[in-house]
Amino acid sequence: MERVIRRVAIVIFNEVEVLDFCGPFEVFSLAGRSKNGNGSGSNWFEVYTVAERAEPVLARNGLSVNPHYTLADCPPSEILIVPGGLGTRREMHNQVLIDWIKERAAQAELVISVCTGALLLAKAGLLDNLAATTHVGAIDLLREVAPGASIHPEKRFVDNGRVLLSGGIAAGIDLSFHVVARLLGQEIAAETARHMEYDWRPE
Repeated sequence: MERVIRRVAIVIFNEVEVLDFCGPFEVFSLAGRSKNGNGSGSNWFEVYTVAERAEPVLARNGLSVNPHYTLADCPPSEILIVPGGLGTRREMHNQVLIDWIKERAAQAELVISVCTGALLLAKAGLLDNLAATTHVGAIDLLREVAPGASIHPEKRFVDNGRVLLSGGIAAGIDLSFHVVARLLGQEIAAETARHMEYDWRPE
């Protein structure tokens, strides 16, 4: 397989759910690097975080995170990941961020939301006529902000081809493995899951 490195931009903001962004960060960062048993194999993804401003982001429960880039200087990415958390209720009304997501989504190969990141995709107009899901506690709100989407609260994740969404928190890890398997093959995804000692069960 020809090695094509894809860039993965993960949006972070105050009150972002920690596992929503750290789970996918770990999966994509380690994908294909477990061949030698020490994480030193080939790297298929360049993963970085992006926030509105060049200052620490306070994630859920006070975890302080330094973003790699700001919205203004973030390089292009083939994969855009929008996580969730209580902060999405505020960021839904942050037009600067919503416009950025809409612009970058148009340029990306894949657009992924985790948990209530789906609300931000909805606000960016990216869910019309698509299947969608989110955290079980935000299903009604997603129906409200994405009336043109088909909502599937029973699904751990949905794959629309270019736009993919997961349910809450840990479901983003399963979706990340699904994407790795789609792009690189199930063997690499399974190797990565074994390296992480994660009980991944392909759907």
